[in-house]
Amino acid sequence: MRRAALALTALLTVLATTACGDDPEAEQQSGPESIEITIEDGESSPVQRVDVEAGEEIEIVVKADEPGTLHVHSDPEDELDYTAGTTTLSLSIDQPGVVEVESHELETQVLQLEVR
Repeated sequence: MRRAALALTALLTVLATTACGDDPEAEQQSGPESIEITIEDGESSPVQRVDVEAGEEIEIVVKADEPGTLHVHSDPEDELDYTAGTTTLSLSIDQPGVVEVESHELETQVLQLEVR
């Protein structure tokens, strides 16, 4: 009887911890896609190509030593202003394709979004 009670307790403990476990896929789907870009001393971090879903909210976190503007070559085109320090910019792109994001001040591409 005691063994059965211990076995039942162990089984319930395993089931309870499994039910409360984290689902990594669920975590990835909660909240917008976040992409970091650093712009310092007239240069940007290496260009990233990031896959995103059409209509998905995207956050671009810009860490910059001076204020500036990002030009998003989407349809319609968009301009996103950032300040010195850390700025979080939000956007979504509805049309599939490759969207280039450029820095007006640096006159260079800082990000590519592959919208699917």
